[in-house]
Amino acid sequence: MFITLQNDANKEKYFELLKMIGGLSKLFSDSPIPYLYYRSAENIFCKAFGADNLSRSDCSADARVSDLGLGLKTFLNNNGKTFQKIAEFNKNRKDYIEESNIEKLIDRIIYMRNKRIESTKTIHGIDTMIYHCVAREKDKFLIYEEAMEYINEKAIKNISKKNNSIVFEDNRNQYNFNISKSTLYKRFYTPSDHINIDVKIFDNPFQLLENFNNKWEEIEVNDLREKEYVILPLYSFLNNKVMEKSGLNQWNASGRARNQDEIYIPVPMIIHKRFPDFFPHKGKEFNLILPNKSILSAKMCQNAKLNINGEIVDKGKGLMSNPNLELGKWILRDILKIKPGVLVTMDDLYDIGIDSVEVTKINDDYYEINFKDIGSFERFLSNTEWYYLTAKFYTW
Repeated sequence: MFITLQNDANKEKYFELLKMIGGLSKLFSDSPIPYLYYRSAENIFCKAFGADNLSRSDCSADARVSDLGLGLKTFLNNNGKTFQKIAEFNKNRKDYIEESNIEKLIDRIIYMRNKRIESTKTIHGIDTMIYHCVAREKDKFLIYEEAMEYINEKAIKNISKKNNSIVFEDNRNQYNFNISKSTLYKRFYTPSDHINIDVKIFDNPFQLLENFNNKWEEIEVNDLREKEYVILPLYSFLNNKVMEKSGLNQWNASGRARNQDEIYIPVPMIIHKRFPDFFPHKGKEFNLILPNKSILSAKMCQNAKLNINGEIVDKGKGLMSNPNLELGKWILRDILKIKPGVLVTMDDLYDIGIDSVEVTKINDDYYEINFKDIGSFERFLSNTEWYYLTAKFYTW
């Protein structure tokens, strides 16, 4: 297991943090089974082991340590063999919802699941993926790990449908696909050689918090501030399509001869309106850190003319690499697996569960980029209602 290979200090830190958060369970429940919110589990793991937290990336891994990706799971142990969610396909419902042949439906689900594992490895520079599980039972956490494997489409058997669920197996695991929830589950078995962590649940956690509050002013809180970020669509949000001659298909634009890797990521005017100082002026180079920690030289491109009052702004309506082929090679060839000369469509994005990117500003010279799940851009805009309602008036 990954955890058995870690040094004693990091393991002890991890176990103690789990015990501490489990000890506060009566803030949420009177159950003797310790409570562990999944986001807390992710943050604790990454803090203890110095892992990269990928939970905001909406990919198949929640954390990465070197070239190892980890899906972090926490759930009730029950009888030690429970089905747990491993993927959702809500935005892909149109691809399978009308399919009456359950074998073909399952083939489609398997394809999408495997595609997402593959894209996670490519995006984040991961070679191997595992599940790190924290199962919960009375006064205990049970820790174990197992491989995160592709579903073996050549070994599918025992397919059966009951109500809204389809169960099936390959030669390694059992799965359950809930049609109404568009959710895929896998059966997890708690092994006998799990790591056992005893948890003492405090009778009065509120008193502990009151005591802690008295010392709050002594705590350094500068590191708690979040970095500024924006979310950009990989499509035109005016018509919810990948445009045929711009954006990810810029290589197909009319005019001069273009390289088939030439693309840019659209930056809607509403982003400049909402975050006027986030991006540098057009043409100024900066470093763009990819999820796999590679660094591209990047800049804002294309002249921008506002259609509200006709003013020209020096911002740029696209994010591109310099040279501009590098970003295209990464997104089109490495991530989406699109062949040269083939147009990108929304279906290509939906297959791996993304339709936008998150760009985080580290400082004026360094930015980070990561993929986001379907619908992220609209949710980002809706956080500020006025901008969401007027966004489509602020277009290039």
